[in-house]
Amino acid sequence: MRIDMITKEYPPEIYGGAGVHVAELVAALRGSVDVQVRAFGAERSEAGTHSYRTPAELAGANAALQTLGTDLVMVGDVAGADVVHSHTWYANFAGHLASQLHGIPHVLTAHSLEPLRPWKAEQLGGGYAVSGGIERLSYENAAAIIAVSAGMRADILRSYPQVDPARVRVIHNGIDVERWRPVQDDAFLAEIGMDPSRPSVVFVGRITRQKGLPYLLRAARLLPPDVQVILCAGAPDTPEIMAEVQEGVRRLQATREGVIWIERMLPRDELSAILAAATTFVCPSVYEPLGIVNLEAMACGAAVVGTATGGIPEVVDDGATGRLVPIEQADDGTGTPLDPERFVADLARVLTEVVSDTEAAAAYGRAGRERVAREFSWSAIADTTRALYAELTG
Repeated sequence: MRIDMITKEYPPEIYGGAGVHVAELVAALRGSVDVQVRAFGAERSEAGTHSYRTPAELAGANAALQTLGTDLVMVGDVAGADVVHSHTWYANFAGHLASQLHGIPHVLTAHSLEPLRPWKAEQLGGGYAVSGGIERLSYENAAAIIAVSAGMRADILRSYPQVDPARVRVIHNGIDVERWRPVQDDAFLAEIGMDPSRPSVVFVGRITRQKGLPYLLRAARLLPPDVQVILCAGAPDTPEIMAEVQEGVRRLQATREGVIWIERMLPRDELSAILAAATTFVCPSVYEPLGIVNLEAMACGAAVVGTATGGIPEVVDDGATGRLVPIEQADDGTGTPLDPERFVADLARVLTEVVSDTEAAAAYGRAGRERVAREFSWSAIADTTRALYAELTG
């Protein structure tokens, strides 16, 4: 069986959870099936991996049109595959057309949904309407849709009511607990200014509306004064949200010590050292289909405090591996808290409770690592995905 995996992100060009997912899934599948990766970006040396750049004629076009142009270049090369599997709207158009052109099933994995990310209009302008239309077309015609959580499945069926529920399967994201593990690196922590003897709250994520970083910056003002706040945050969606975060960090640093902002993308071992030293990891997202970063934090032995939204409650066992923060959200697709001040206060309250009891936090961390090793292994995810391919090809 040959599977053509189509994706915008693939090593070394990864900036979010979807790219991590594709890289890990491909690694787990190869050996039992022939996986040909077709990815956006510069040339790669990995065997069975093919890279595609934006056509020169579209260099000055809207970003959404550049994406569709790259998709079109990929489609012909899928000839000979048994299944085409795409990830995110960036690659869905290529998967849809390849399915039609070559007469093969199109599987797509839903990592996020355009109707639930209306702030993307800030980044794409009119291209946001294009991305939403392409996503709808692909979802309504795919042979199967993989949702990374039950929460995501519900979102898909609500956003795209024409989709047959029988075609939407839940296969969770996973984690490699051999590579994501507690790492002790005191020299590196000293280099970035993190004191492992002091309580700390760590955030890791892109600077985008869905990650809820501005709410965290406001909540951090209410934390006990000895708590460090470590922000591993970069890749802003727009200059506007970057300016908002810069101002929030500036205000926070003006009122307390131990506020550390790392904008560069960290290698796994350095990030693991930060997570292993954290009293708690925080995921203040207002939209999160599952959140691979939560699995990474748990694998490194960190307690996780996350918003009770999307797929996060399927990962964080409240009171066992961490804590969930309640939130009431607008149903207009933005995920905006109906009462932002209450959400900020609840986030600060739960974080304070966790960082104030380091023994309980450590117990959450140990239980979290055991949970991800037991329930979120990539080998099990690959087995389920292979079974879906076999079902579709008869």
